[in-house]
Amino acid sequence: MFRKIAVSMAGILALTLTAGCGGSSSTTNSAGGNGGSKSITLGFSQVGSESGWRSANTESIKSAATEAGVNLKFSDAQQKQENQIKAIRSFIQQKVDVISFSPVVTTGWDTVLKEAKNAKIPVILTDRSVDVSDPSLYVTLVGSDFTLEGEKAGKWVNKEFAGATSVNMVELQGTTGSAPAIERKKGFFSVVTDPKFHLVASQTGDFTRAGGKQVMTAFLQSHKDINLLFAHNDDMALGAIEAIKAAGLTPGKDIKIISIDAVHDGMQALANGEINYIVECSPLLGTQLMDTAKKVLAGDSLPKWIKTNEVEFDSAQAKTALSDRKY
Repeated sequence: MFRKIAVSMAGILALTLTAGCGGSSSTTNSAGGNGGSKSITLGFSQVGSESGWRSANTESIKSAATEAGVNLKFSDAQQKQENQIKAIRSFIQQKVDVISFSPVVTTGWDTVLKEAKNAKIPVILTDRSVDVSDPSLYVTLVGSDFTLEGEKAGKWVNKEFAGATSVNMVELQGTTGSAPAIERKKGFFSVVTDPKFHLVASQTGDFTRAGGKQVMTAFLQSHKDINLLFAHNDDMALGAIEAIKAAGLTPGKDIKIISIDAVHDGMQALANGEINYIVECSPLLGTQLMDTAKKVLAGDSLPKWIKTNEVEFDSAQAKTALSDRKY
């Protein structure tokens, strides 16, 4: 999951968080926090529970909060920005120490983040970036480089189809307006520039398996000669695989598939040859978020973007990695 942020790498305050499924809840623990005896209270607003990746992200945040002794107030936005804004305002009213959220979309955050700043509550972004007029409205972002993920996918495509003279491809985009959808697309098409590649259809599947299946079914009905599918995440690719099979075609052979995330089900499909290549986007951001929150409250100087380290997988590598996969 990058970042369309008009920002300078200058001075920074402090904050961070990520999370996933389930409804609003809070967990209270006692260790650590605020440089000593007081426990840290962290308010976190998760996008929703739209995918296996998001569920793993939520679990990582909840378990890391327990281990770090952080009092976590968790809210599931159900993929609606208005729910996240409401949750952030609730966290402000509750006077939490730090606010963190994984934004549904990139824009529309200035007002509520100014409210947090006026309340002197630092904000940490997780997974996704925002586009704000004042970069000081948040301390830092903890997450992946979505643009780089798209570039990695594009480089594999160029290599895989090096000998082809014409390639018809379709794209399953993530949620419209979200940072990963914008930046993965940008990265991919900055690399896949040869005119032999023809983008015959592109539509959002909202990062869901059901959406991937529905949109891919429509693609297959409209276009009879698709060579390549670029899916912005594994869940949409898995839904597309169902549609491809229903059309009497073999995923991974008749239509090559590249996706992003590397969740367990996606890795299993890759090991089975139904997906051809996956670029990793790790959801295990919980420990990094808790560490960041503590550093923010301690007054430490932090970079504006704390990137996660990730790799790529082919079928053989997926078979090796599956047994130790944590999500």
